[in-house]
Amino acid sequence: MTEGVPADASVADLSLEEKASLTSGADFWTTKPIDRLGIPSIMMTDGPHGLRKQGGDTDHLGLAGSVPATCFPPAVGLSASFDPELAERVGVALGVESAIEDVAVILGPGINIKRSPLCGRNFEYMSEDPIVSGALGAGLVRGIESQGVGSSLKHFAANNQETDRLRVSADVDPRPLREIYLRGFQRVVEDTQPWTVMCSYNRLNGIHTSEDPWLLTKVLRDEWGFQGIVVSDWGAVNNRVAGIAAGLDLEMPSSSGRTDAEVVAAVREGRLEEGALDVVVERLLALIRKAGARPAAIGPLDVDAHHELAREVAGRSIVLLKNDDATLPLASAQSVAVIGAFAQEPRFQGAGSSQINPTRLDNALDQIVGHGGQDNVFFAQGFTVDASGEADALRAAAVALAASTDVALLFLGVPAAEESEGFDREHIDLPAVQLELLDAVLAVNPNVVVVLSNGGVVALPFTDRVPAILETWLLGQAGGSAVADVLYGAVNPSGKLAETIPLRLEDTPAFGNFPGEFGHVRYGEGLLVGYRWYDAKGLDVRYPFGHGLSYTTFEIGDAAASVDSGGDVIVTVPVTNTGGVAGREVVQVYTSLPGSTVQRPPRELKAFESVLLEPGQTTDVSLTVRRRDLAYWDVRVDGWVVEGGSYLVEVGASSRDIRSSTTVDVDGDAVSLPISMDSSFEEVLADPTVGPELQAAIAAQFGDQDDLVKMLANFPVGRLDGFPLPRAEIIALVEKAGAAQRRP
Repeated sequence: MTEGVPADASVADLSLEEKASLTSGADFWTTKPIDRLGIPSIMMTDGPHGLRKQGGDTDHLGLAGSVPATCFPPAVGLSASFDPELAERVGVALGVESAIEDVAVILGPGINIKRSPLCGRNFEYMSEDPIVSGALGAGLVRGIESQGVGSSLKHFAANNQETDRLRVSADVDPRPLREIYLRGFQRVVEDTQPWTVMCSYNRLNGIHTSEDPWLLTKVLRDEWGFQGIVVSDWGAVNNRVAGIAAGLDLEMPSSSGRTDAEVVAAVREGRLEEGALDVVVERLLALIRKAGARPAAIGPLDVDAHHELAREVAGRSIVLLKNDDATLPLASAQSVAVIGAFAQEPRFQGAGSSQINPTRLDNALDQIVGHGGQDNVFFAQGFTVDASGEADALRAAAVALAASTDVALLFLGVPAAEESEGFDREHIDLPAVQLELLDAVLAVNPNVVVVLSNGGVVALPFTDRVPAILETWLLGQAGGSAVADVLYGAVNPSGKLAETIPLRLEDTPAFGNFPGEFGHVRYGEGLLVGYRWYDAKGLDVRYPFGHGLSYTTFEIGDAAASVDSGGDVIVTVPVTNTGGVAGREVVQVYTSLPGSTVQRPPRELKAFESVLLEPGQTTDVSLTVRRRDLAYWDVRVDGWVVEGGSYLVEVGASSRDIRSSTTVDVDGDAVSLPISMDSSFEEVLADPTVGPELQAAIAAQFGDQDDLVKMLANFPVGRLDGFPLPRAEIIALVEKAGAAQRRP
């Protein structure tokens, strides 16, 4: 295991050159040691859904080999569980495997918002919603760090595309930046204090995130209280000296000493305060001490136990999108045609820096045979993933097989070559050869179950023509077993969509504003990301956020809501399993504020809970909506504000399947706006010090003229000399308000 920093070693013991050397990598994955002081090197390596520890040749794109490790379902699958406790269990396993390999920090989780379904790295990210991303991300961090291993929350921030990702400026207005793109990061930092946060490649509103003091210091440290280190994404540093001054602690990978020399020169020339470098080094020494404090890991890895956990998680990640006439689960006596290359050659993870060398790999075909028996299960390739081979012949063989069986299981999906780190997708369509195969199979057997394998959502134009659809995402090394478990009912599906499936790419929020041009991408949809967009625009979708069926049914009763002593909203609702088998329901709480003074989506997810119920069982589910999650970012005061009023609380099984609603009164935060001659009449009237005086003065001169007040509401008080009051009186009121605000 990594040795810790000697207790008496401090920044004062280090030369300037040694201090600079600690703030960049020794090679691709390790930090530099200071041998004369006994300060060791520590290793960081890729995650986030498995350990990618490379030996020999190293890279950041998954090209070189790595040690065998458990490949858990990537975030696209795990997030569908809507279960932070399950995420924490995965985190524990990741921590164990990292500790066995003496890895100090595993690089994950990734919680960037799925702004567009075209982002090539969406398989590594949780959701289009920050509450889901934050809650699941926090679960992973808790689990990883419980084992004395650090996590690296990434990619901070607004890294929502791969196109031109090292240079593009994500141009985001303050409210969506805070409420959508930073909110999940804030939740994880404040709830779990991860050891490290990884800054992203891109620029944010024109400034490289690796040298943005507003992002790395003011927001992350001063506002959120982050105590760990900020590490660069590999190759994200644009200006190392500016980065250190801004709050960047560690550049990775090694620059072969080039940027170390730049730091030393900047200090000696007075362009960088040595005190700023000292602060960074103190934080790095603290990280090395943490890594050294971990007890020796007990190996070897329990491969079987971790594979079984991967299988459980994969089963929880599968979303049953459609199941007409109880087509699923299958009976073991049914004859089944398994069609499609993905059944035999699974797509179980995405390409790039998160690519894991699995300890084993299940395929769905073998596992389906295990459930249904060799006499009832038959296979036809149907198509090739790389479009090689004789498409007509492969299709003809599959159609002939489908015509002779009770059920056709059609495994369709996105080829790995179409979605990966490093580039974005060009469309959301399944390959034409696969859709042609589906048409041909349906012509001879209408009893078709489509099983999807994809890292990002795909268009489903065939939805009305097939009785059942399973969205299986990318499920990790045990995904083949999990798919068979769900198909045959050994596992009751309980996954929910953490992202909307649209009808068309043209309907999606970022369409026309993705991926930008000439180094800039404008987040023109603002707050209306994901389901918020579709609901606000009244657009039909293929399947809504939060949707997912089960082999049983659930009744969600009448909800009640109250505010506790800390200001949080407590929502309670009875949930009953009204079907014949045990199953899980994900209870979802959405809120809105009718008549709000600011733009809001029709509803926003604020809490959720995964509940396991036996047949006929009823349980009262209690969910907490944090007061701070009700807040909006008020650009007038540059801060969070909870608007007072009667909030609508909706409880349902998806964003468009609301089963119960209630209201709750929430006290608002006092907002004190600076009053000046440029303030509007409405703003001055709202001021607690002088507002009543202005209202009385207007009434004394004009009587109760509500229409006049309404007409003047948006006029700056300094623009109308002598109307409705003499200018001297207006000036006096403004000065009085200012004096009151300045008083402590």
